[in-house]
Amino acid sequence: MTLALIDKQDGFEIIRDKIAAILVAEIAQQQILAAAAGKDATLWKVRIYSERSNAWEQWLDDQIDVSPICNIWFDSAAYSESSGNVVSRQTSTSLFNLDCYGYGIAKSAVIGHTLGDQEAAATTHRAVRLIRNILMAAENTYLGLRGTVGQRWLQSITVYQPEFQGQAIQQIVGARLALRVSHNELSPQVAAETLEYISVTVKRSPSGEVILTAEYDFS
Repeated sequence: MTLALIDKQDGFEIIRDKIAAILVAEIAQQQILAAAAGKDATLWKVRIYSERSNAWEQWLDDQIDVSPICNIWFDSAAYSESSGNVVSRQTSTSLFNLDCYGYGIAKSAVIGHTLGDQEAAATTHRAVRLIRNILMAAENTYLGLRGTVGQRWLQSITVYQPEFQGQAIQQIVGARLALRVSHNELSPQVAAETLEYISVTVKRSPSGEVILTAEYDFS
């Protein structure tokens, strides 16, 4: 018996992409609202990335756009044996990390000057504030995936100093929001058919790879 082609996304992939879509749409709306209120809309701008390792590296060579960055990536999943079933549905608790980065440039002020690292920290905190408020808003309780998502919860926020080639980068500050999401994962089903005859031979190649030889007769 063979499964049909598995041509789908798993729940954790759908949720990761949905988080990104929610943030992109809401951040754009926040900038419109800020401009309408007579505020600097760039202070509500956060660029969203997905599954990048070092999204901040662009700032090492190009500082044209220094608006903060948020990179969303899937970390891990744990499956509970107390819910779901062994056939079609498993309940997963997945962890998604949202890494926010802020870049700071030293600026002159009326009295003294603003240090680059202080500016980076303030920019990162601003991004964290925006991301947290959007994801924990009531309308995003189920991340727009009710029936798939059972709960989303912000587990922690950790500020850190990104490194490049083993050295801390003074003008960039990072902050990780760990978002825990409980959701369903579905597995494919097979329509059973009666076999009149089946012959299976299992062999191993010299490298140890398992090779399956099978004959089926549906007559």
